[in-house]
Amino acid sequence: MTQAARNIRSTEAGFETGVETGVETGAGAETGAEAGAEVEARAEVEARAEVEAATEARTEVAPANANASATGTASATATPPPTATPITRPRRTVGPAVRPGATLAVTSAATAVALMNYTAPMLTLPGMTASFHTALSAQAWLLNGAPLGLAALLLIAGSLADDHGRRRAFLAGTLALGITMGLGALAPTTLTFTLARVAQGMASAAILASSLGLLVAAFPAGSARIRATGVWGAFVSGGIALGPLLAGSLATLNWRLIYGALAVPALITAGFALRALTESRAPRGGRPDVSAAFTLSLAFTALIGALTLGRDGWLRPGVLVLLAAAAVLTAVFVLVERRATSPMIDLALFRRAEFLASSAGALFTGLAVIGFFSYLPALLSRSLGTSPMNAAWLFVLWSGSAFVVALQARRLASRVAARHQLAIGFVLHAAGVLAMLGALTSGPLPRLIPGLLLAGIGSGLLNAALPRLAVESVPAERAAMGSGANNTARYIGSSAGVALTIAVAPAGPNTVLVLSAALAALAAALTVMLRSRARPGLSG
Repeated sequence: MTQAARNIRSTEAGFETGVETGVETGAGAETGAEAGAEVEARAEVEARAEVEAATEARTEVAPANANASATGTASATATPPPTATPITRPRRTVGPAVRPGATLAVTSAATAVALMNYTAPMLTLPGMTASFHTALSAQAWLLNGAPLGLAALLLIAGSLADDHGRRRAFLAGTLALGITMGLGALAPTTLTFTLARVAQGMASAAILASSLGLLVAAFPAGSARIRATGVWGAFVSGGIALGPLLAGSLATLNWRLIYGALAVPALITAGFALRALTESRAPRGGRPDVSAAFTLSLAFTALIGALTLGRDGWLRPGVLVLLAAAAVLTAVFVLVERRATSPMIDLALFRRAEFLASSAGALFTGLAVIGFFSYLPALLSRSLGTSPMNAAWLFVLWSGSAFVVALQARRLASRVAARHQLAIGFVLHAAGVLAMLGALTSGPLPRLIPGLLLAGIGSGLLNAALPRLAVESVPAERAAMGSGANNTARYIGSSAGVALTIAVAPAGPNTVLVLSAALAALAAALTVMLRSRARPGLSG
């Protein structure tokens, strides 16, 4: 083994040690990765030059010996071959090293901003409707504009990010989110604001789908990746917590301020991402599956439209037509994907227990958890006359505890499977919601605190398990697609959950609580059933 080759072995060991230590220390990850990559590249170039020099020397010696033998001269008197001179070749350009700590920081920050924007209308709705003079029948669109954009583009954004570049998709999403939030702050009518919210949802889809793909590329499988996805999931909770709080504080001045205030950090994050992120992709070849993308977008648009309009009556002709259109378009999408050479989503994944648990867990998180807590401020206002700021602080008790638990949930990874963690999270949510029975009708507000904290612990476990399961349930090269599928199920579930909650709200707050608890209990049971039924013959 040559000295240069031994250098490579030594350098590789040092590089791996540097990265592992760096992941634990945050900033050290970037320094260890960059230094290791640079030294490794230099040693590799030196070793390649040495091998090429030795090869050329052997090539020159062979003809010289052959000529000496042909003329009858003894090998002892043959002129020794000249010393080979290594050929100077241009040094190969080595791409920028992956910076795990910076990747986690940037993706988590952008995710938090996207979720703050998502939850802001919960407390800005009264000011918006007064400003726009929005009719009662159109108010639901002010809330469901962003979910419509998210559901329509999440899966598509994830597939495109894997094929054409996760960094590219992330940058496009953060820039678009900043610009469209600025446009929303300036919107003059209900229609223009709703269109801005749809665009914000589409931009958020690019951020959410590409973020987990970038994390999978930056962190090796194992404890480092589990920690990273747990931190990312915690920032989902953090964004949900801070959105209503910021909206409630600024809405007393002007509801438009919240969207202008959020546009600034979105654009700043895009600037940091430009320098911090390294491009990663897993191209499969072939042309983009445009027909499948178009069909799926129409199907989700029809479904969200039906869920939004259904709040005013589920048997109206328009609602029934949209539901039928969603079903037909979904069937067409399946047929298109079966025939595609490079499908947007591999339908065989639906035979894997892990993928089914991931999708079902996300769907019921939207139905049982997000649907209920999206409507909780309205329940507090109507039943107990709670002010927007007091409602926001109660909201923070739930989402803040979820943030803390999600950060610490990585400690459970070696002891509790992700699917078990989902089931425990749903059970705790159900217990927390049932603990609030009666408190929403007669008060006082402190009676809600134990239930909110318990439900927050459950949500923290869910938010940590879902991204982990989303990337573990698909091949590593399709991580962004897995994230897109998971978040698509989550936000379709949230739209359906809000619609279902509003539908049963006239029966009283306790009915809403029981519905949320029942859906969470069903989700916990379904997670366990999926595992036991899908185990035979499956690698999930």
